Formats: sequence, C-alpha cells, structure tokens
Amino acid sequence: MSFLQGQVSNDTRRLAENRSLSAAFSSPQGRVLALMHLLPHSSGVIAILPRELVLPTLEGLRKFVLRAKVKIEDAGELLSVAGQHDARRLQSAGYTDISAGYTEREGIGVAAVNRDPGRYWVIGAAERLAEHGLDGDEFPVERIEHDWRLADIRAGLPQIYLATREAFVAQMLNLDLLDGISFSKGCYTGQEIIARTQHLGRIKRRLYRLQLPLGEWRIGQTLRLKDGRAGRLTEVIRSDGGYEALAVLNMDASTAGVDASTTAMDASMTAADGNSGDGESADDTRIAAAGLPLPYEL
Repeated sequence: MSFLQGQVSNDTRRLAENRSLSAAFSSPQGRVLALMHLLPHSSGVIAILPRELVLPTLEGLRKFVLRAKVKIEDAGELLSVAGQHDARRLQSAGYTDISAGYTEREGIGVAAVNRDPGRYWVIGAAERLAEHGLDGDEFPVERIEHDWRLADIRAGLPQIYLATREAFVAQMLNLDLLDGISFSKGCYTGQEIIARTQHLGRIKRRLYRLQLPLGEWRIGQTLRLKDGRAGRLTEVIRSDGGYEALAVLNMDASTAGVDASTTAMDASMTAADGNSGDGESADDTRIAAAGLPLPYEL
C-alpha cells in the first residue's frame, strides 16, 4: 500500500479499513493514465481496470518501483473479476455483510461498487467463483459487459480507455466528487497539478451524462452540443432509442473550450485525431443531445 500511496490520487491507507477505493494513476502533468478500483485482497492489493490498459499501466507503475519491495504483475491468469447486480445471490453464497466496504471468504473478495448500492465487485480464482455460482456464466459476456457499463454511466462513474488516456485531469472526471481524490495525503505523481486545479478554482470542464441520438459514436470522439458546450465522450453504450453516454464538457457554453492548463495536451490530441482541441468536430456539427441527471451534485 505504501508504494501505491505515492502513485495514485486516493489515500491507500484506507484500504486497511476493509473498504474498496477508486483512484486515478496520473502522469507528472496531472493527466489521468488509468482509473483503478482498488480492493484489499488477501493476495495483495488488486487494481481493477480495463484489459487494454493493464500493460501500459504495469509499465508505468514499474518505472517508479526503484528499490521498493513491491511486486507488480498482471493477475488476470490467477484471479477473475465478476460483477454482480443482485445481492441475493451473494447472500445465498454466504456473504451476508455486504452493505458496504470489502469482505472476503476463502479467497473470494466482495466489494460494494462505490456510490452505486446494489452492485458488487467479486474477485477470486475462476474455479472458486464457479463453485459458488458467482462467475456470471448464465449470461453472455457481451451482455454482462453492456449492462455493467450502462450501470456505470447511470451512476456517473467514469472510466478511462486507451482512446482517452492522458486526456483529462482527475477533476474533469468528477473524481473529487466521487471520493477518488485525497487532498490531505502526501505527494503522489501528478499531485501538484491536481491540487492546483482544485485550490485555484480552475475546474472548467466536468463529466456529464447524456442521451445521444442514433448514430456512430465512439469513446474519445469529440462533439459539440446545440447549447454550445463541447468536449469528448468517455463512455457510450446503446440503450432504448439511442445511446447513453458520459462526456467531459465545458461547464459553461460561453467558455472557449480549453483553459491554460489543458491547451498543450489538447493541441497534441488535435494532431492525433484531426479534430480541434476544444472538442469541436471538423464540420462543427451540433449534436441534439439531451442532458440526463447524475446521482450527485456538480
């Protein structure tokens, strides 16, 4: 935990309280490289993140190991992660105290999803999960992933993928509102920029929930809404009659779309994807997106 304490945005000492944490692993420039769900499993601290980010995150963390007595590895071959929406199944498997925090029995760990009551991370060896009927094999993998990501969107819980890696400071993803940042712990990578953003009041973009019309949408895509706000999609999933999405947008349509702390990064993204740095699409198409409520206040 002491190694992670110097690398991620949350206070990892809280893991000792048998609870799970969300935290950002950021670049020295304060840009989020990965979002992790940290669980205090008996085999070591487990970080849950998208498969496509496991290798770059391992490589990024290993640069800071130096003489620390820590081993960082991909646990995907040893442990499986399953998501459960139904507390009754967990209770029937003997997990009766799952209302909050983290609990573990015989190597199977269960953690309530932060800010989303009724959903749980379940982690353990694949054969052990199957023995207890907790592997989720009764549904196709595609359906499980779809339903989990849609639930994340509706809970306003952000995620980072390769397409959005290094695109945002933690507050743009609402991590300060989701208990994903500690402003009282010591230094960690990217802390100076994150703290400056918070204390100088430079948060000009936030994560919003949207209903998008039918169309071709992808994570990382830039868009401009009819109200003038612009930004990038961080998550998008098909739902009834269209798509539900999370997007980092300007808080005020009157702003130019970028602030001094983000200009350099957005300029580099422009070269990569051919779009302007403020989130404006090449043809300035205005999207008729409807704002949807978040379960927390911005």
